[in-house]
Parts: sequence; C-alpha cells; structure tokens
Amino acid sequence: MLPDIAIRDLDGRELRLGQIAKSRRLTVLALTSTSCPLSKKYLPTLEKLSADTAARDVGFVLINPMSSDDVAAMRAARGKFPAGTTYVHDADEALSAAIGARTTTDVVVVDAARTVVYHGAIDDQYGFGYSLDAPRRRYLADALEASLANMRPEVAATDAPGCVLASAERPLDQAHDNSVTYHNRISRIVDRHCAECHRDGGAAPFSLTTADDLAAHAPMIRQVVERGTMPPWFAAPDAKSTSSESEQELVWANDRSLSPDDEAALLEWLAGERPLGDEADAPVTRRFASDWSIGKPDAIFSFDKPVAIKATGTMPYQNILVETKLPEDKWVRAVEIRPGNREVVHHVLVFVHGADDASVAADDQQEGRDGYWAIYVPGNSSIIYPAGLAKRLPKGTVLRFQMHYTPNGAATEDKTEIGLVFAEEPPRHEVRVAGIVNARISIPPGEANHRETAQLRIPHDVEVLALLPHMHLRGKACRYDATTKAGEQNLLDIPRYDFNWQLAYRYAEPKKFARGDVLSFTAWYDNSAGNPANPDPTQTVRWGAQTYDEMHLGYVEYIVPDAKPGEALPERSAGGGGGARGAVSGEAVARALFRRCDTDDDGGVSCEELRLAAANLAKVKENPQIVDVVFKRFDSDGDGKLNTSEFEKLRILLQRKT
Repeated sequence: MLPDIAIRDLDGRELRLGQIAKSRRLTVLALTSTSCPLSKKYLPTLEKLSADTAARDVGFVLINPMSSDDVAAMRAARGKFPAGTTYVHDADEALSAAIGARTTTDVVVVDAARTVVYHGAIDDQYGFGYSLDAPRRRYLADALEASLANMRPEVAATDAPGCVLASAERPLDQAHDNSVTYHNRISRIVDRHCAECHRDGGAAPFSLTTADDLAAHAPMIRQVVERGTMPPWFAAPDAKSTSSESEQELVWANDRSLSPDDEAALLEWLAGERPLGDEADAPVTRRFASDWSIGKPDAIFSFDKPVAIKATGTMPYQNILVETKLPEDKWVRAVEIRPGNREVVHHVLVFVHGADDASVAADDQQEGRDGYWAIYVPGNSSIIYPAGLAKRLPKGTVLRFQMHYTPNGAATEDKTEIGLVFAEEPPRHEVRVAGIVNARISIPPGEANHRETAQLRIPHDVEVLALLPHMHLRGKACRYDATTKAGEQNLLDIPRYDFNWQLAYRYAEPKKFARGDVLSFTAWYDNSAGNPANPDPTQTVRWGAQTYDEMHLGYVEYIVPDAKPGEALPERSAGGGGGARGAVSGEAVARALFRRCDTDDDGGVSCEELRLAAANLAKVKENPQIVDVVFKRFDSDGDGKLNTSEFEKLRILLQRKT
C-alpha cells in the first residue's frame, strides 16, 4: 500500500495520492523526464496507452524527478496526454521515494485503495545500448488488461532500464506512518499470496480472508511460513538470472514466495498484538471468478461417470479416458482444469492421444519424453498463453486424465473437467512440452541422498517458457542446468522438493537456447527410513507410474521460433509437440519407436534398452531370454547396438507376426 502523500502538479494544485487513486479504478504512476533519452523514447508508448485506456477508468500521473528539466517542456509533454492528466515535477524526489521508484522509466500501477498491482518496466523495447523495432513483452499493458479483468498480472514486477534516481540510493522517507496493521499491510500480503486458495470455495481447507481467520490459525501460519512450506514456492532465491540483451532481471512470472520484508511483517504481526488499524486503509475487495477464470470455454470435456474415492488410506493413480470427438484440429490459447471435488484431488496431468491409440495402456516413459498437455495443482489450475502462442489439439483426440487422489476421511466421488478456449487463427508459435527423462533410475534401499541425472541435447534453437520437475515420494531436491557455448548455467535450483506441489516455474521472459546446447535435470532421492513418506525403505526403487515407484522427469515447456505451428519437427526435438500422437506415416512411427527405445540418445539401441522397451510384453515376461536371442539375430554388424536399419528390420518382422 502506497502512502497518502501530498503532491503539487505543474499548475500548482495541491493534491493527495489517495485522492487521485480513489477517483479511478487503476492509476499508473509513470516516471518520465524531458531530458533522459530512455524516457523520451518511451513517451509515445505512454501517450498511446493513456489514450487507449482513458475510457476504461485508468488514469495516468506523470512524475518527473529531474530537478533541471524545463517546465515549458514538461507542459508540452503533458499536452500530448488526455485532458486532466496529472504531471508532477518531483524535483526533491519525495514522491518518487514514497512510491519506491528507482529509475526514470519506472511505472507503478495502483488500484483505488493504493494497493500496488504492478511495478517495473513499461515493456522491453528500449534499454541501455539497444532498441527493438517492437516490444516482445508489454509488461504495463498486460498488467492493466489483467487487472481490469480482475486477474493478477502474469508479471507483477520487473527492473526498469533507466537512470537510477538519487532517492533509490537512500532510505525511504519515513514521514508517513509505517506501523504495520491488518488493514494497511497484512491484508494485502494475505490477499496476494494466500487468498487464491484460502477463501470460501477455494482449494484450501480453511479461509484466511479476515483478521479473525488469521488469529485463529496464527500458530500454524507461523509454522508453515518459517518452514518455507507456505506459500508453496520452492525455487532457491538465487535461481534468477539476467538477460544480456535487455539488462532486465528475469523473474518467475508465477513466483508465490514472500519477500523477506513481507515475511518479517507477517510474522511480527502474528506474534504481537495484531492491530487492525484504520479500516479506510483496507484494500479493494478481491473478486474471484465464480465460474471459469479463463472466460467462457469454447469446449468443456468431463468424465463419463464419477470416480469413487475411498475414505481412508491411499489410492493409486487413476487413468480416465475422455473422447473429444473433435472434427478438426484446434489451436488452444487457454486451458483450465476444474476438479469436481477439490478436497480429494491432489494434482492432475492431462495427456493427449490419437483416436487410434487411446485404448493402449499408458506408456509413462514415452509420455514423459513427449510431455504433459495440461496440469492442475491447487492454486495453479489454468494458463492463458500470451498472444501468438497456443497449443495444438489434433482432431479426434482422446484426453487421458492421470488423477492423483488423496482420501480425506469420507468416501466421496469426483468428476473433473477441462475447459478450453480456442484461438481464432493459427498462432505464430506452437507451445510444446518435453521431458528430460532417466527411466533407468535405481535407488538403493536405505540411501538417504541418492543422485540421478539426465540430459537432453537441443537440436533446434528454442525459447523455454517454463520448467516443471516431477518426482514421487522419495524426491528430495532437484535442479535444472544448461551447458552452452558461454559455459555452465543454473536455471532452477529446488533444494527442498515437495511432492505435494507439482509446480511449474514459469519464466516472465522466455529463456533462449541454441541448437547444440544441453539441458540437464539432476535429482536427489531419500530412500531411507528417515523419510516419513517413504513407502518401503528396504526396497530398491526403480521407474514406475505409481507413487510407490519413482520418476526422474524434468518437464520443459518451450517454443521453436523457426518452426511452423502444426508441423512435426524434422528431427528429434526437445519434445513431442505437447505429446500429441495423431495420424502419422509408417516412417514416422518407425522413427518414433526407435527414439523411444534409444533412451540415452546415442543413435543406437542396446540390448538393455530393447529389454527395457519390451518388458511389458507377455512373451518377454514368460521368457526373458528371448530378447537376447532376438537382439543377436538383428545386430548384424555385431557392434552391440541396433542401428536404424537393423531396428527397422526387427520392427517389420514383429509387425508381420502381429
């Protein structure tokens, strides 16, 4: 919450920030200057955005912190904005300091109660030493659109390129009352980080939308905040990086974590007398969508019949097939999964199958490589892709819902559904998902810190949108790393993995990688008796779909900028187009089968890889030695590997026999 500071505009009028904010639904406080080169470049962008949003109850306040700027030039700049736009010459930087501005291009968006909803750059078009013909990310415009739609901006904060203000290098003005109360700060912390789940109708078991709610649950809140289990966000603080092109810090768009200041304020308030403060300082009541948060879906698919959930104990993953019967391919720009019974749905992964292969038992190894199509975890049930991006849903697709249920003490049912919003035209880029997979994991009994790793060499220039690690109950920690021409780089470090939260870590700005770069996913597992979630510490644990098995799977969501949406990539890429397996040629099937068996990507299928791929075949279960016999027969050059030609001969023989 910004202070209700007194200000004076160019015409000498005395105003208050609270008065200005209350008069509009949203107010943009935009730092500018008539002499700073970057501010001058951004002035036309601010002018257009101000004109475009004026009729939508959005106001602009221009703040010039440069004491030497000419007043006549400021008046001329103000004249390009809609009538009534406030322009403040903040020569002593009192206002700039009060709103936390740091540079001459910073913008702060507040609602009618002076709650900050966005703080950072206007967009990424200009910076020190570079200019783009058009911005790639319109941070301010996107934040306004989201806020006007009663949604949280995808990116809530960035660094703004510009000249650093003197006030940014000294302590903030302490003239206003900074005492922490429920209404002036704590309610905003809870609203931003907790209320999405902890509200009536939310996924959490109790509400935290009032001061009484917080007081009643104070001991538990202190415990989970101090342990770092709430809010659910497990990336290490240093898992951010800087873009060499824009010099703007890349933040995770969906970062749920409390800042050190907010955490300290919340814990101090809970431990103290918990003052309520002035009710006039309360934030605008947050409105949650009563129906679909993505808007009215163009299509909704649900289970044919409810799934019975037992009262106690645990349940294996349930796989539910849902036919879409789509007559044509569709491009999907927004997806939302809604559990029928939030109390028992732990998480949901949705995969897509062609109509001709949906009846085949799920191949979790192959689907791990191909990637999920949609995901649900409490507090993260939907995704709206930026303009120009969409996922492909082939005609006749069958959706496979992989459901993880957690019984809650009462027998019940669930009928989950998925809603889709279709794009009006094909996108510029297709969103794809890949998995960095190690299906050969072997975790010794009693081992408390067992390490496994997997790598994926990128055969195309790609832009990574998000990372989602997946392990089961023995998963302890994990990290994504990249090896590029510039050297080694950590992308995401999760020192304390929690199976209860299948979180996607979504970049605010896509991360670029070149052909030949290597992405690696490393994980540590606790198979000891000291792990209270461990089903059986006496067993060697290997890859498997159920929670008592394990997985080593680092999902990567990405786009290939040079690829045409809807077309298969010419060679093995960092994924399988989101897992879609529609009608394909025999040659494509052969390539896919070869890649499926070649788990280490060395261009050949070893006997062990063939044995692993055929492990579920009835004949192999009856006579495991048959794999060795077949392998020797078709390894015609005797090099211990089946090349593509040798493998194709084996495939054709098997096809004839079946």
